[in-house]
Amino acid sequence: MTPLSFQDCKTLIEEKIASFALDQRLPSGLYEPAGYQMGLGGKRIRPILALMGCNLFSDDVEPALMPAIAMETFHSFTLVHDDIMDHALVRRGSPTIHTRWSPNTAILSGDTLCILAYEYLAQTSPELVPRILEIFNRMALQVCEGQQYDMDFETRCEVSYAEYMKMIEYKTAVLQAVSLQIGALCGHASEEEAEKLYCFGRNLGLAFQIQDDLLDVYADEAVFGKAIGGDIRENKKTWLVIKALELARGTRLKILQSALRGEIEHPDEKYRQVREVYDDLNIATLAEREISRLFEQAMSGLKGVEVTSERKTELKKLAAGLIRRKK
Repeated sequence: MTPLSFQDCKTLIEEKIASFALDQRLPSGLYEPAGYQMGLGGKRIRPILALMGCNLFSDDVEPALMPAIAMETFHSFTLVHDDIMDHALVRRGSPTIHTRWSPNTAILSGDTLCILAYEYLAQTSPELVPRILEIFNRMALQVCEGQQYDMDFETRCEVSYAEYMKMIEYKTAVLQAVSLQIGALCGHASEEEAEKLYCFGRNLGLAFQIQDDLLDVYADEAVFGKAIGGDIRENKKTWLVIKALELARGTRLKILQSALRGEIEHPDEKYRQVREVYDDLNIATLAEREISRLFEQAMSGLKGVEVTSERKTELKKLAAGLIRRKK
């Protein structure tokens, strides 16, 4: 059987999300914002990875559909709360919940999405629920830990490469890794094969986040769907700034240190000066090389998954597309 394409998987995901009609539930002040967040769309990468992980081992992806939706719902919950913490005004080209409604509404609707994720997760094969719940809970805690590391780093002038990689593994990469792992288990893969997919997803997720760091500085804002330069303005420790601090000397280093200490008060000026340092140090090219290294490591791991090459075709296409993306 030909494996499901990206669009096949996305259609299944979108139809299932639409069937919940969250914006029709009461009280509307709670569920309308939750439905709004889920309806913002996006790439749906995590649930699609779950379906593709299942499809590697089984022609029937139905057992992975609700866990896949759980991953997307949990991810949406984290985005709602991230937007509050980051004071973000736009998400996927639309106003964030706390902007369109209020911070209190966003907090409560985000909490609701988190609870719904567990409700959806429980709707899978009873024999798999304990193991999937164990994996999901570990992932959920790591995401929170990653967010805390990210927040802690904002007040530090120096963050090591190892600290940064741990932070993005927990905050971002584990969501992709666990989506694949859970999907594989729903497709009756062995624990060993599911773990291989976890490692593939982890490396892909690390590359994905560094690509996100790069896009935040260099993307076309109209395509990206939100304002660029937010990481610099918010003192986020990204791969770019860590590499720049490693390489910068003299005036360039002073500019970076001054920006990180909050001594460049105007946000746009801060972005301009830091980007100039990045350009001078060729940071974008160095980031692209690191992304390529992690991508190749991911693809090398995928080769070890013991299914036919044909079964892996669509997953390979998706992985390559994530690394080439412009938003």
